[in-house]
Amino acid sequence: MDSVFVTRKIPDRGLNEITRAFRTSVWPNEEPPSRKEIIENARECTGLVTLLSDPIDAEVLDALPRLKIVAQYAVGYDNIDVEHATKRGIMVTNTPGVLTETTADLAWGLLMAASRRIVEADRYVRRGKWRVAWGPEMLLGVDVYGATLGIVGMGRIGYAMAKRATGFGMTILYTSRSMTDITMKAERELGAKRVDLDILLRSSDFVSIHVPLTKETRHLIDRDKLAVMKPTAILINTARGPVIDEEALAEALANGRIRAAGLDVFEKEPLAADSPLLDLDNVVLTPHIGSASIETRSRMAEICARNLVAGLQGQRPPNLVNPEVCE
Repeated sequence: MDSVFVTRKIPDRGLNEITRAFRTSVWPNEEPPSRKEIIENARECTGLVTLLSDPIDAEVLDALPRLKIVAQYAVGYDNIDVEHATKRGIMVTNTPGVLTETTADLAWGLLMAASRRIVEADRYVRRGKWRVAWGPEMLLGVDVYGATLGIVGMGRIGYAMAKRATGFGMTILYTSRSMTDITMKAERELGAKRVDLDILLRSSDFVSIHVPLTKETRHLIDRDKLAVMKPTAILINTARGPVIDEEALAEALANGRIRAAGLDVFEKEPLAADSPLLDLDNVVLTPHIGSASIETRSRMAEICARNLVAGLQGQRPPNLVNPEVCE
């Protein structure tokens, strides 16, 4: 019987499907297992269920001689050495599509919270600072309606953000490496306009990041790019933390180089206790909860389980990242 190690408990809707089909062990702690602990627990396993925080590199893969499939419980898989997995004949799968709307909801929430200073206002009330019923200049924010939204990366989530922006009468600019069905639909149905990155940064009141983490996108938004942005601009990131140079961003926020930011992802997660971002009122911080709705996380678990079951039963998984393994 195939055996599977699950590096963190996932929702029952998917986990139950895995435990019914295979001999399964689940990491019992909330904190993720280390590289060494993954190897120790999965040494005899044919299947591995992983999260973004798990380092599935060549060292781990080479230490698991029976491994046939790594089923990632996420859309992204930059924590997995896919090239090495492919050389080893190991399938890698992910859970695409299911979290599009949920992540866009969170990105839009960060945009609204940062623009209207909602989190700052909440702290203002809770700390007993609200002593005047109404003040003409109390916690002034900026309007969203009628503003310009720049979307860096017009994929599924970028399109979902653009669609939300139409309800607020926003002008939509976007960047994309190529024209796709999604970008053409965004232009045709939402009036989005494709521009290069500098024009987008220079022209946008809000900039929302929706690109994957690659060698090309690491620190895509660096000190120079932040200098191009409007001083009144607000930056939103629900993609991957390293797409933004976090040190440069903290400086830009502290110096008023840009107005504010809303961040769900960071260069190192969890965010370090000494991060300068924690001392800034003009940034809204959430702990990587873009897909964190009950239904979405449950559906992700289902997809993850189906990928795993298919792969270990000799079928082609529906969400195979490295199809050349099967070819």
